[in-house]
Amino acid sequence: MTDTAIHPTVTDPAVAGPAVASRLHLLPQTNRLRSLHTVIRDRDASRADFVQTSAQIFRQLLDTALDLLPVVPQQVRTPVGQTYHGLRPAAPVCGVSIARAGESMEGELRAMLPQTRIGKILIQRDKTTKLPHFHYAALPPDIAMSQVLLLDPMLATGGTALAALALLREYGVFEEDVVFVTLLSSPEGISAVHAQHPRVRIVTSAIEERLNADAYMVPGIGDFGDRYFGTDQPR
Repeated sequence: MTDTAIHPTVTDPAVAGPAVASRLHLLPQTNRLRSLHTVIRDRDASRADFVQTSAQIFRQLLDTALDLLPVVPQQVRTPVGQTYHGLRPAAPVCGVSIARAGESMEGELRAMLPQTRIGKILIQRDKTTKLPHFHYAALPPDIAMSQVLLLDPMLATGGTALAALALLREYGVFEEDVVFVTLLSSPEGISAVHAQHPRVRIVTSAIEERLNADAYMVPGIGDFGDRYFGTDQPR
């Protein structure tokens, strides 16, 4: 089976039409990335291996997401007295994690940008209806002035992402100022997000085959939050 069969390309009409293909950014499917995925997808992986390996993928995702944000020129003087014509972010960056699983990505973002503020949104999916329910949000009041990295390792049905994006819009954030950073995505979730928010950029490390009857991604990873925080295991 080829890589294309496992990971649809960003121009695959089943995943994204031409209007949104440029808004979907799939990490290069290198041998290194596939090796990392092999660890976290293994149901017998230890929690320590799962957490440490996930962090390595998060770093790649966040690097890609940050590279999409607007920049402006900035000149600096080097230690040898020369001028370097560089760049700096055009606007502040604000991370927004969708609790609980999204909190797993905060550490890597803080390590890369220690000054970045991080807001939180708590939206839980009903295990029976699969519908999202909003519970809580803590966001900077001036978040509309920022470029927003929306953090959630899983984009399955898209319901939780849509609820979070709707809340960000209430705070004045435009969809073109949002980059949704996610570990795994389903074609259904990508289509759902881009149907309502075509200008939101999505950065993901894998596009799964499909959702099963229980709305889990296939081949999948299980419940990311449970595996990361150890709540799927007895003491």
